[in-house]
Amino acid sequence: MAFNLENIPTSKDSKSKSNSSIEELLKKEITLFGTSFSNKKKEALYTELSVLLNAGITLKNSLVLIAEEQKKEKDKTLIENITKELILGKTLSNAIKEQQQFSEYEYYSLKIGEETGNLIKVCTELGLFYQRRNTQRRIILNALSYPLIVMFTALLAVVFMLQFVVPMFVDIFRQNKVELPWITKVIISASEKLNNNALYIVLFVVLIFVFRKLISKKSWYQKWASKLLLKIPYFGELIRKIYISQFTQATSLLVSAKVPLLNCIELTKKMIAFYPLQQALKEVKKDIIQGKEFSECMSKHSIFDRKMISLLKVAEQTNQNEYIFERLTKQYNDDIEYQSKLLSTVLEPLIIVFLGVLVGVILVAMYLPMFKLSTVIR
Repeated sequence: MAFNLENIPTSKDSKSKSNSSIEELLKKEITLFGTSFSNKKKEALYTELSVLLNAGITLKNSLVLIAEEQKKEKDKTLIENITKELILGKTLSNAIKEQQQFSEYEYYSLKIGEETGNLIKVCTELGLFYQRRNTQRRIILNALSYPLIVMFTALLAVVFMLQFVVPMFVDIFRQNKVELPWITKVIISASEKLNNNALYIVLFVVLIFVFRKLISKKSWYQKWASKLLLKIPYFGELIRKIYISQFTQATSLLVSAKVPLLNCIELTKKMIAFYPLQQALKEVKKDIIQGKEFSECMSKHSIFDRKMISLLKVAEQTNQNEYIFERLTKQYNDDIEYQSKLLSTVLEPLIIVFLGVLVGVILVAMYLPMFKLSTVIR
């Protein structure tokens, strides 16, 4: 992280540039899923901001330095827009609220940090939060990328054989009027259907993706899709832990910033787009309002495991919510890393064996009639 300290403005000029820096910085953070600011950029933004603030540099100057490090003009403009809001007298949290890229989670976290004088700590925790999310995503991608590449490549090979190789054999069989085994007839039938309906298959797949995009935010679809995912052996449990890990990470940050429990639940519910967890948190919030304990409320919902509930009971008795949520986050992240690696280890040979058998069946089906043909020619 190389910052040019000589470019820090002074007096009024310093103040205005600092404000623009702040704006740009916050905007960077906002784009969580793919506009201008990714999670990786958010991680760098909050981490750098906390380091500079902790070194005694003012918020304005810190943002100016961060803005100067931006390689993309769009990111720099984003920070400058936030700076303009700061110049008008708004706080950092209110300035980023004007930007649609920021989440309510970030807004309230920064607001609490400003009100309690813990802005540095909040920025540090936000940096760690996005670091964990990025690490988690990287682990999942590393675990699944190779098996998916192998499967995709092998499927392309199977499609190529059905579309180009099998028809060549069919012509030979027809010319010599060879009686075909049942397995050869099945493969030929599959090849003909693929050749005749290739365009329709492609259009069908495209329509599925378009339709999914259109209904992805419908509650009935989220309910159905999430239930289906959770029922998938092994993979469903991994998905559940991923979202629970996100919940504990988010709650840990808010608890450390002294956000009330009900507000923590409401913010994390809005932030994590997973229907079963959102519905569970909705019910938990209602039960807490009625005077029930947090751990008791969570024990009614299967998405929360016994380990979490047991530790939360301890947290309620010892008043160590922040420590318990940090511990839960670490445990879930470790479990996710282990299960992801195990999933990759198991999937790779299974995919190779399955597709190897599929290719072998096609080859055997094509060569069986060739043996009969060789006897006829003799």
